[in-house]
Amino acid sequence: MRILVAVKRVVDYNVKVHVLPDHSDVDTANVKMSMNPFDEIAVEQAVRLKEAGKADEVVVVSIGPDKTVDTLRVAMAMGADRAIHIKHDDTKVEPLAVAKLLAAVVKREEPGLVLLGKQAIDNDAGQVPQMLSALLDWPVAINVSGLEVDGSKIVCVRETDTGLMKVEGELPAVVSADLRLAEPRYVTLPNMMKAKKKPVVAIEAAEVADIGQRSLELQEVIEPPARSGGVKLNSVDELINVLKNTAKVL
Repeated sequence: MRILVAVKRVVDYNVKVHVLPDHSDVDTANVKMSMNPFDEIAVEQAVRLKEAGKADEVVVVSIGPDKTVDTLRVAMAMGADRAIHIKHDDTKVEPLAVAKLLAAVVKREEPGLVLLGKQAIDNDAGQVPQMLSALLDWPVAINVSGLEVDGSKIVCVRETDTGLMKVEGELPAVVSADLRLAEPRYVTLPNMMKAKKKPVVAIEAAEVADIGQRSLELQEVIEPPARSGGVKLNSVDELINVLKNTAKVL
């Protein structure tokens, strides 16, 4: 079985982002970029399935400008066998467009399983896995924290607002990774050097699928308001008064 994993290049989660002076976007100049953390978990799970003999090949795919190849190299250093780079200069590809591009790659590669992160930390949309499954007419399990592959069947443990849900489905399928699915391995320098020798196929987005024009336009980006300082109260009566008359939560 072949596993296809979609990854995205985003601002590193340790970086504190700042808004541009004209409020047109977030300032990404000279900012550290890395693989989306949930996608990194998906890569780790795919590699583990290969190491367990459940898959023969792990292929990673990403959409973006030339620097996206750096993210693909990290995924191959983790254990992916090869990569597909869908070249697109616009870093803000809408979820439906991403799903269309991935669906076209799936039809070319014919994987038995598609793994993605449940959401990207830059836009938090969390829509691509569901849209991809609809375009492919495949079953989907989202927010998965446990995954087992048994022949042509998968068993997933999903995280929900009310607890854990165990679901079963038939392959091929789409699965989105939640935080507790797997702990990504440390990428060593020797593995990064080996990853440079692994193949990366670059394809123009227009050659993969017709994603049409953008349907959404970014209007303005604003910093969240600063938190006000705390207030020291001298008694429980003062606290009740603030909660009732100022905060109005009682």
